[in-house]
Amino acid sequence: MADSEVCRVAVVTKGHPFDAPAFFDVFDSMPGIDWTHVEHPEALELVEPQRAAEFDAFVMYDMPGIEFTRGDPPARFPEPPAGYPEALRALLDAGKGMVFLHHAIAGWPAWEGYADIIGGRFHYQPAALAGVDYPDSGYRHDVTHTIDVLDPSHPICAGIDSSFTITDEVYLFPVLESRVRPLMRSRHDFVDTDFYSADLAIRGSRNDRAGWHHPPGSNLVAWTSTVGASPIAYIQFGDGPVTYADTNYRRILRNAIGWAADLTNA
Repeated sequence: MADSEVCRVAVVTKGHPFDAPAFFDVFDSMPGIDWTHVEHPEALELVEPQRAAEFDAFVMYDMPGIEFTRGDPPARFPEPPAGYPEALRALLDAGKGMVFLHHAIAGWPAWEGYADIIGGRFHYQPAALAGVDYPDSGYRHDVTHTIDVLDPSHPICAGIDSSFTITDEVYLFPVLESRVRPLMRSRHDFVDTDFYSADLAIRGSRNDRAGWHHPPGSNLVAWTSTVGASPIAYIQFGDGPVTYADTNYRRILRNAIGWAADLTNA
């Protein structure tokens, strides 16, 4: 997307806390981005063709389909509304580009097809994905780690050095690597001794891994795919203000929006 072009973007949120002023400042700083904030449940209407036509791309910073109970079980996972999966698939078949950020990888855990769209899933509770049983996923805040760019020719990587450092929350979760095009990998060690249990966190014990184990995970932190006719990108970065202010993060996200809005860049 050239700097002179205007890209209409729906920025979708709800389901996970975030620093709204700092996050939205990222989009205010982007030349050529005309963005609109859409929260759930209104965001469910974006699959309707007339509403979807208002935007060139979607940025998904939401976490739908999870209700935290503060009890036992600590979370419930409602199914998406009737007709919503089919409507979203129709939208993807029509070519609407989407960029999924950070905690969006945890959305709609009761709908496996959603993980297929994004390319993986963060689990707050033990669950199966692609026929494999997994424990709850891991997280760790404020990790300064080095990122290696795997495909410098890809538009999302334009203007980014071959390696860079970023301070952010990292995740330990299953990635469907065989189904995606890798863009960036982290040099962080993705093993359970370097993470904390998501299940223990939502039970009130943060930064705890007592009794929790997880198989070694993928160090892939950015990737793309095509679902239907739609370009899809996932970028794991994006936990809070330190990351939002990062120059590389802002450049990668703007590149991803431009790429998602124009499939000819694939």
